[in-house]
Amino acid sequence: MPIATKRPAPAKPSLRRLSAELARLRARVEDLEDLRDLEAAITRNAGKPGIPWAKAKKELGLA
Repeated sequence: MPIATKRPAPAKPSLRRLSAELARLRARVEDLEDLRDLEAAITRNAGKPGIPWAKAKKELGLA
């Protein structure tokens, strides 16, 4: 027979917890917006030739 275990009571809401949750949700929304923009760019550039990495590094001043 399984032994029942008590779950801890849910923590009471606090401004600190709510603020942390809001920050987490904002970050998630930003990630989803970035993903949407990336998918739109991929669709927009479908079939176009890419830029060689060596040229991109040079244009960005990384080489």
